[in-house]
Amino acid sequence: MMVAGTNELTETPSALAITPRRRRPIVWLLLPAGLLIGLLLVCTLAVLRISFGMRYAEWAGWNFAAYSEAADPYFFSIIFDTIWLAVVSAVFAVVMSFPIALFMVRTSSGLARRFVLICIMLPMVLSLLVQSFGWVAILGPDGLVNQIAFLATGRPRTFTLLFNTTGVLLGLVQTTIPLAVLPIVSSLSGIPVDLEEAASVLGARRLKTYRHVILPLAMPGILSGAILVFGFNTGAFVVPLLLGGSRVSTIAVIISDQMGTLFNWPLGAALSMVLIIIALSVQAANRFIGYRSRFER
Repeated sequence: MMVAGTNELTETPSALAITPRRRRPIVWLLLPAGLLIGLLLVCTLAVLRISFGMRYAEWAGWNFAAYSEAADPYFFSIIFDTIWLAVVSAVFAVVMSFPIALFMVRTSSGLARRFVLICIMLPMVLSLLVQSFGWVAILGPDGLVNQIAFLATGRPRTFTLLFNTTGVLLGLVQTTIPLAVLPIVSSLSGIPVDLEEAASVLGARRLKTYRHVILPLAMPGILSGAILVFGFNTGAFVVPLLLGGSRVSTIAVIISDQMGTLFNWPLGAALSMVLIIIALSVQAANRFIGYRSRFER
């Protein structure tokens, strides 16, 4: 008995000594993400500081001249257009992504699931510049759409889909579908098929089942996908620049013009802060709605 007790007493300190050594590498795994987040925070603070400076003297003083200039109705209209494009593209992306996600979850063919996943992930692999030039070739005055329309109707250049809001929306929706599909797939994967079968046994039709059973349970993924698409498209630059030209302006395009061409860094930084505030406000609203729904349950 004494020997057993002695062994337990001698093993306990060694176990306590080994435990911290095993936990140290886990903490170090957070270092790359911490450095990236820290760098992002430093850059955000630098942009915030520049927004309170004067043109050609960004670090000299503190004033609200850039924010007063950003309050011009011209910039307000651009901010409104950017939010409108982001909201509409998020709605279209979610509506188009839900059937795709449902097929990926419900299909029994692993080959079909992998094929659809590869097609969905292609926009994330290809450059936005390449995709935008592809849309130019499709939507241009002599592009694929007008060529098909000419063969069908005999009228040249029937559709005007380039350098307007329609072309920009098509590009924004197509490039952000993966951001909407993957969260919806995650939500639908957690819904048992038995629920749909039970609803059909109780007399509910398919449309009613999806409206009252599937959609409410998949709503967290739908909202997450919509917010991801909205946040990505509020800062979209390449697609509005190439598909919208000078007729469709967004905040990102104006920021690029102010900080690159006109060298008005304070105004560009002020508009950047407006963009950050819009994205953070949407994220905060989503968190608030999520916490409130959990509290009500």
